[in-house]
Amino acid sequence: MSESLPPCPKCQSDYVYQDQSLFICPECSHEWTAADLEEEVIQVKDANGALLADGDKVTVIKDLKIKASSQVIKIGTKAVIRRVLDKKDHELDCKVDGVGEMMVTAKFVKKA
Repeated sequence: MSESLPPCPKCQSDYVYQDQSLFICPECSHEWTAADLEEEVIQVKDANGALLADGDKVTVIKDLKIKASSQVIKIGTKAVIRRVLDKKDHELDCKVDGVGEMMVTAKFVKKA
């Protein structure tokens, strides 16, 4: 193929094919157009209302207890957003300094 097709926005599958103006995912049967993809841009805001995007640097504004661990992410800890996801509770896939890879809720960070 000369052009690369976008991954499925629903299941992230790379096995997408195009049928006229529709993109179709054979794994989850999701169908979308290029216009639909532009409308589905995920908008996640930090505690101050600033839009967050992939690659942004953020600072934790509250001590966060890590589930199933006695470890705590202290206030002021810096993190880099790897991906912004469309989830209800943990929208940010981050690399947190001193902790590693974690899912973080956007309302507990501010843009650095």
